[in-house]
Amino acid sequence: MFTNNPFAGIPASIEPGVPEAFVIAMAVLVFAGTLFDVVHKRSARYFFGNWRQARNRGSKRIGGGEMASLAVRTLCSEVLASGEFCSTRRRIAHLLTMYGFLAHVIASALLVLGYPGSVGTAPAVLPWAWHIGALMVCIGGYWFWFFIRADVVAEGNSPFRIVRADLFVLSLLASATAGLIWSLLQTAGATVGTTLCFGLYVIANTVLFGSVPWSKFAHMFFKPTAAFGKRVADANGSRNGLPAPADKPEVFGSARRLPRSF
Repeated sequence: MFTNNPFAGIPASIEPGVPEAFVIAMAVLVFAGTLFDVVHKRSARYFFGNWRQARNRGSKRIGGGEMASLAVRTLCSEVLASGEFCSTRRRIAHLLTMYGFLAHVIASALLVLGYPGSVGTAPAVLPWAWHIGALMVCIGGYWFWFFIRADVVAEGNSPFRIVRADLFVLSLLASATAGLIWSLLQTAGATVGTTLCFGLYVIANTVLFGSVPWSKFAHMFFKPTAAFGKRVADANGSRNGLPAPADKPEVFGSARRLPRSF
């Protein structure tokens, strides 16, 4: 199954060029949805306003070299290692989901756009990345959904309780799960089940990429900017005149440190 290019088994009733157009349309929806989210919530104005205030209130000027260092530390900590999570379990679940999502989406785009239909032979690494990425999404996503969510663990709510904020993770899980079953049924030669799961896979991806303004999808673009702004504010002493948070020692370059001894 892991060596199978699932997009080579797209139903013959679908016209050539439609899968490629679908991938491009999803990319446009993400871009447009993120732009709408920025304008509607005035996120850009908020970040730039905070940036100006931090610069004006700061007691220290930050040079270009230090700014680059802060950017690299933000990339290594908050972006690549999810250092903002205090819980080890939540960090691992988040990393599994994030890297699985990236591997799955990139492999999907390359398989559809680079090797349309059954024409050409895709490199073996792409089907592997597609399947492993989907499995990582399922492991991290279902672990988070049933065992780590705060309102389930701390408040005792049902794991099946759904709010609008859950739209992103649920559509992502639906996409990865339907995709894996679709590929499995292709390998087994089940024609009817394959077509059904392919339809569910398309619907789940449409919801995932088309619901950016109402889900937490755009959140992944805002978090690095906010984390970088906090590091700059800590470095120039403008973070409300208070020292950096002291809830945990520095991990993976995190700005949080233990309290100083007086």
